[in-house]
Amino acid sequence: MLKKLIPAIALASTATTVIGQAQAAELTISCGAVGAELTLCQEGVRAWEEKTGHSVDIVSTPNSSTERLSLYQQILSAKSSDIDVMQIDVVWPGLLANHLLDLRETLGEDAASGHFETIVANNTIDDRLVAMPWFTDAGVLYYRQDLLDKHGFEAPETWQDLTEIAREVQAAEREAGNDKMWGFVFQGRAYEGLTCNALEWVASHGGGTIVDAEGEITIDNERAAEALDLAATWIGEISPEGVLNYTEEEARGVFQSGNAVFMRNWPYAWSLAQSEDSNVRDKVGVVKLPSANGADSAATLGGWNLAVSRYSENPELAADLVAFLTGEAEQKRRAIQGAYNPTLASLYQDEEVLEAVPFFGTLYDTFTNAVARPSAPTGDNYGRVSNSFFNAVHNVLSGNQSGAEAIATLDSELSRIKRRRW
Repeated sequence: MLKKLIPAIALASTATTVIGQAQAAELTISCGAVGAELTLCQEGVRAWEEKTGHSVDIVSTPNSSTERLSLYQQILSAKSSDIDVMQIDVVWPGLLANHLLDLRETLGEDAASGHFETIVANNTIDDRLVAMPWFTDAGVLYYRQDLLDKHGFEAPETWQDLTEIAREVQAAEREAGNDKMWGFVFQGRAYEGLTCNALEWVASHGGGTIVDAEGEITIDNERAAEALDLAATWIGEISPEGVLNYTEEEARGVFQSGNAVFMRNWPYAWSLAQSEDSNVRDKVGVVKLPSANGADSAATLGGWNLAVSRYSENPELAADLVAFLTGEAEQKRRAIQGAYNPTLASLYQDEEVLEAVPFFGTLYDTFTNAVARPSAPTGDNYGRVSNSFFNAVHNVLSGNQSGAEAIATLDSELSRIKRRRW
């Protein structure tokens, strides 16, 4: 049984009574791997348990989205009922759709009413709503407001500005005694997170989105090469060599400990940076990511959804849990406590939400106009496309290839993948 391979965190339930005419059921859900994300999931699930009398186990899954997808594919391909409700990335609906329940069949035609239409459309495959929007995301730039003020700088508007400011502040702070200070940390490991970062670099240089909306491969161009070559100069200069193995949490750890001037990350890091035990509490600002070459700033669309496995033994109950966790009250709580972006437009005008996370208002356009990864035009082949892209980028960051060499090789690889028809 696959279930024996998945460690579970059992959430206590006081319900032992019969609900209606049926005995209280037990569900399993994957929602949050570590830290605040897991805690908020646990709290939301407990509230649903108390409301319904049913119990839920939260199963532990890898923090890496790439590894989590592989686990899901293994479970779903086996038609296993081990996980009833799955947290799925915004780029996975097309990959997993055949294994997921149409939520409109159980929650009604207006199940996704009020949620951002672009995400609902993303989650609708062949007229089937295979996932409910839970929280949306877009990359943002965190910076040490106190250090920029101290050294007389404004938040950078271009990547070149960031490079120069990071270098100067890093040098000054090291001279003042902090030999651990770095200029910029980001997600540099060869995984999906690097695809997100590198897409922002390329798109903001005017280099396109790897594959365009019509499915044409666009990556082999001078501006894309320029973007990657610039990023390569950061390694060992304003970014530690270790950034080549950083995910979101490693980058946040360096920044929150007070040892980085700038950080690219998702909005969730805001509430953690503002926590009582944070070394940078009340010292952090958040702005949109830089641009280059006169192009617009680009922030990769992220976010996660909740879906119900077609192999669930309690599909209606699982759908009810999804509806509860993606509802307005729960999304508002998660926004205030964890800075997770709601998928309900009304919450961006909520005074309590804006008081807790001020940049939700100032960066609203960033969140609603984020750049999508090319999962729609590449379909089932997106995983291969992304894997090829982040490995090519990692080669450049590691100094093994120039930007031009890497994207020429990547173009050939993507052409081979495309011949399989995406």
